[in-house]
Amino acid sequence: MWDRLQKLRLSRKHLRHLKVAAIGPATKQAIEKRGMKVDVVPREYIAESVVKSLRQRVRGKRVLLARAKIARDVIPRELRKLGGQVDVVEAYETVVPQASRRRLRAVLNDPRRCPHVITFTSSSTAKNFVALLGKMWRGSAGSDSRRRPLPRKTSPPVPDGIRLASIGPVTSSTLRELGLQAHIEAENYTIPGLIKAIVADTDRGGAPKFRH
Repeated sequence: MWDRLQKLRLSRKHLRHLKVAAIGPATKQAIEKRGMKVDVVPREYIAESVVKSLRQRVRGKRVLLARAKIARDVIPRELRKLGGQVDVVEAYETVVPQASRRRLRAVLNDPRRCPHVITFTSSSTAKNFVALLGKMWRGSAGSDSRRRPLPRKTSPPVPDGIRLASIGPVTSSTLRELGLQAHIEAENYTIPGLIKAIVADTDRGGAPKFRH
């Protein structure tokens, strides 16, 4: 967005009249670094909470939603129902590096490198993880008696005992749709929140203690 503003020779003064909403603290911080004030940050960092936070603010207003190319339509659909005129603009696109397929399979098939925890920070990471594994891979990393097995219905198969950690309920739901189980889910839907949840799970014996 900032690159486009620069090409259009627009500055912050052209945006002073706007009210700005950020989906979470990291986005808020990035906006504030550009010298803009953030007026709204929802209590929960998901689309449904954004809609709830803007419920009384959008009737008769024009709303610009800058988002990923592939995203849920919760925000534009619900804000339009509330009387807002919403323009959706694709600000970025997630792309899967082809080299990741080989690297991911190499890690998961190596008993010395196979992880105890795999993190998912968005629905796209879950979908891309499954796409990269494909149907050819069969978990051969072996099991660890200290780990807990995944359900038999997982697809693609994942080595026994690997814990899947999700940043929040939307990502967890995507994992379930893909046949995978989120053993760990962050209460605060941020990277620090995800780390905290993993550490807590480790302390409860969900996975082997981390070695520093």
